[in-house]
Amino acid sequence: MPFRTSSLRRFGIRPQEAAAVGWSWLFFFCVLSAYYVIRPIRDDMGVAGGVDNLPWLFTGSLVGMLAANPPFAFIASRLPRARFVSLAYRFFALNLLLFFAILHLASAEQQIWVGRLFFIWTSVFNMFVVSIFWSVMADVFSSEQGKRLFGLVGAAGTIGGITGSAVTSFLVGPLGTANLLLVSVVLLELAALSARRLFGFAARSSEADGGEAPRVSAGEQAIGMGGSVWEGMRRAFTSAYFLNITVQMLLFTVLTSFLYFQQAAVVDAAIADRVARTRFFATVDLAVNLLTLVTQTFATGWFLRAFGIVSGLAFLPVLSVLGFGVLGMVPTVTVLVVFQVIRRAGNFAVNRPAREVLFTVVSPEDRYKTKGFIDTFVYRAGDQIGAWAYVPMAAFGFGIAGASSVAVVLALVSVANAVWLGRRWQSFGAPVTPAVPLALRPEER
Repeated sequence: MPFRTSSLRRFGIRPQEAAAVGWSWLFFFCVLSAYYVIRPIRDDMGVAGGVDNLPWLFTGSLVGMLAANPPFAFIASRLPRARFVSLAYRFFALNLLLFFAILHLASAEQQIWVGRLFFIWTSVFNMFVVSIFWSVMADVFSSEQGKRLFGLVGAAGTIGGITGSAVTSFLVGPLGTANLLLVSVVLLELAALSARRLFGFAARSSEADGGEAPRVSAGEQAIGMGGSVWEGMRRAFTSAYFLNITVQMLLFTVLTSFLYFQQAAVVDAAIADRVARTRFFATVDLAVNLLTLVTQTFATGWFLRAFGIVSGLAFLPVLSVLGFGVLGMVPTVTVLVVFQVIRRAGNFAVNRPAREVLFTVVSPEDRYKTKGFIDTFVYRAGDQIGAWAYVPMAAFGFGIAGASSVAVVLALVSVANAVWLGRRWQSFGAPVTPAVPLALRPEER
């Protein structure tokens, strides 16, 4: 027991938090592993449908996200939280079973269109399953716990990403893409089961320990959140706090889209074989996840405790300024790939945990509805803006150097906005006592 306790404390885990962290680990491992099994398949299908058509696929993803948000908010308002989360993951698992059947029955020509639909569906799926997970984390853990634990919990997702990428990289040849979808189905069911156990433990801990452990009560879990279906969308633009989170998300995704299109063009020109192309995408994902895992395990918690949320939020924008600046001066494939890997790892290891802490000081309705809208529709809106902005830049011959110059300016704006957000979060009195979940101040409503 002494060894176990000391080991937990080495990673910033208090004894009463161990079970909740364990279920959170399994939960996120399954969610990210399920996604990374199908992510390379999605990327290959997107390229197979034509690189020139990618902006239209991004448009389809945005439309799909907009269509999915009202029913998402409606169900979240009326179902108990644990039931809603389980139902959401099982719904997506059912969708994968349908794609599995269609891919086996479709002709080669039909599979191009099925692939385009799968690209759009995966883009919607990814945003919702990850957003729901982090909503649960913001529901269960306080701001103080989030700074200590979110990086470590994120490492479970990184291990899941490594596992999913490795499964696809090694098995896509012998098994084929369609059969790999069944692996994600099983993982999503495990995620649903883990979420229910986490909620159950959180309620028991809250009642037994007076809220010192995870803070959501059994009473809160038993009822829906209520409220309007459109409340999350409205709050994203009428609250100064959420509006700036929205802006930060848009800037992040626009810059990500710039890099994604450069990568797609390079890979399409260099690798013709589809299996090899899928294996390449999986290998890049594997490299990102390995770097992320090392950072999350040994540096994220220390970084956020030592330098604070302001620095955590500004980390990725500053990295983007430097990375795009180097890419503009040395526009080579090697620099592009290295920057892509480092930037994605920095997002998962530092930027995402810091951003999720922002939602620990808001109301439960905002954690699921407003956060869900920002994490899904706003994220894909940034994709859309970045995708269609890239088309005219390419037409005017901007190339990597020109696009990087535009990106540097946007990244500088993101740095300033990150500092504002971090300071506003601090103005709400964070970090807070774990037993006291805060809502936004009246002027922020």
